[in-house]
Amino acid sequence: MSARDAQNLAYEKGLDLVKIAPQAKPPVCKIMDYGKYKFELNKREKENRKNQKVVNIKEVQLSPSIDTNDFNTKCSHAIKFLKKGDKVKVIVRFRGRELSHSQIGYTLLERFAEQAKEAGSVEKPAKLEGRNMTMFLAPLS
Repeated sequence: MSARDAQNLAYEKGLDLVKIAPQAKPPVCKIMDYGKYKFELNKREKENRKNQKVVNIKEVQLSPSIDTNDFNTKCSHAIKFLKKGDKVKVIVRFRGRELSHSQIGYTLLERFAEQAKEAGSVEKPAKLEGRNMTMFLAPLS
């Protein structure tokens, strides 16, 4: 159908001629109430935004010389965050000469991941970046 005929048909029905696929050969058009179409589209987008889950990243900081009770406390906080559905960024901060013993940080983060495995899994493994070693834990779905 020609564009002029389609436009006349839409005008007779009191509706709008809307291009659905302008890249197609020939372009695909539809006769509809454009205001109602935009309203439905906005309503659908609003519904999708309402159902969307926002994922927060919580941070837990450790040091290589952390004691067992402090470690267990930090781990329980991380497990609580993971059960709530948040991601956890675990950071080991090295100060002074501690940086020369980076393997202590790796073992500490491995122990942390092992203790928190019931609530989350390792998303990004331990990585040394400057004076900090980071690891990301994601909640189990």
